[in-house]
Amino acid sequence: MSVPLRTVQLNEANAFLKKHPEVLYVDLLIADMNGVVRGKRIERTALHKVYEKGINLPASLFALDINGSTVESTGLGLDIGDSDRICYPIPDTLSIEPWQKRPTAQLLMTMHELEGQPFFADPREVLRQVVSKFDEMGLTICAAFELEFYLIDQDNVNGRPQAPRSPISGKRPHSTQVYLIDDLDEYVDCLQDILEGAKEQGIPADAIVKESAPAQFEVNLHHVSDPIKACDYAVLLKRLVKNIAYDHEMDTTFMAKPYPGQAGNGLHVHISILDKKGNNIFASEDPETNDALRHAIGGVLETLPAQMAFLCPNVNSYRRFGAQFYVPNSPSWGIDNRTVAVRVPTGSADAVRIEHRVAGADANPYLLMASVLAGIHHGLTNKIEPGAPVEGNSYEQNEQSLPNNLRDALRELDDSEVMARYIDPLYIDVFVACKESELAEFENSISDLEYNWYLHTV
Repeated sequence: MSVPLRTVQLNEANAFLKKHPEVLYVDLLIADMNGVVRGKRIERTALHKVYEKGINLPASLFALDINGSTVESTGLGLDIGDSDRICYPIPDTLSIEPWQKRPTAQLLMTMHELEGQPFFADPREVLRQVVSKFDEMGLTICAAFELEFYLIDQDNVNGRPQAPRSPISGKRPHSTQVYLIDDLDEYVDCLQDILEGAKEQGIPADAIVKESAPAQFEVNLHHVSDPIKACDYAVLLKRLVKNIAYDHEMDTTFMAKPYPGQAGNGLHVHISILDKKGNNIFASEDPETNDALRHAIGGVLETLPAQMAFLCPNVNSYRRFGAQFYVPNSPSWGIDNRTVAVRVPTGSADAVRIEHRVAGADANPYLLMASVLAGIHHGLTNKIEPGAPVEGNSYEQNEQSLPNNLRDALRELDDSEVMARYIDPLYIDVFVACKESELAEFENSISDLEYNWYLHTV
């Protein structure tokens, strides 16, 4: 006889509290539409009640703009009386927050209707619905993220970020120096604490590399055979990186394009798919001859314009694009080619996979994963051919054709019949309403550059 899930979860809580008698508080976390972590802090004595009964949070949590204000046009605010839904713990996410001075734990939550069914506007549920289509086919998704970020100084210059001084040399970095080990050494204590903190929290971060700009780094997560769990890890990793850096008297940014003239922050995702026997359906000595791989890529490329609002959800997201920064701007694919949107890394035949290279680090991992998997499923079920792989520089061979601004991306998403078959149209309406509200506010603002150009000249 199987043990009821609630009992298993209570056992998890009991074992954790017994192992960590020093814990005073528990942060209950839930990621909103923008991937921003929100929630409540409770005392340890209330943890069992959370596992037994959940906690109440308003449905409007998933109608918040980037500033944390409810977007009423979503219909999830005053129209429903700003009513509560119930949030339950996600198994195996209870862990220590290593940066806290007062011993504190954290626990990821997911929202449900009061009657028990998952809440449609929780991005985790949006992803779960897409994953269920692969479950019906007997397929298991393996996924891993690569997450880029900048370390920045806690003091900005006229509201703009600057690189932090090295704790070792006292100097601010100014050059690119991609993959330079010495730059890892300059910030070694902070970066090592990130890896050790990830290990303590059960986040499978296995490497940090120096990226293509001053004080820019990338954390690689190891693949897991659960795409929802892979997204959980990405959300928790961002929170860990921010707090560990702050402990080291530095700040961080996952903004897509924090510096003009420097590389932006990307969020690449690697995906392979296993059949019922555990075999990688993309495995091949010659990837071009693998039907499943080609069709999966074909579906991703066909739906890529409609995915863009999820991959690049903010006004700033589109400033990241440019050939010199290895950000693809057309639906393209290739074998071991970093100039394309969908790269197939070379290596052993069993390790053949898709690397999706378009999204920025400002994307919500759940929505990014949901949109990419929707494209893969669409391609597999409709046997969509991707065309020939690009050899050489894709930027010289393909004109920019993907939406290059948020308004066009939202229109593509809103008009896509394919995406509406995978992602609840009600959720698409909520997402588009939130982002159109942010876009309207942005377009109503007047920039410093406009004053510099026009105030005394026209």
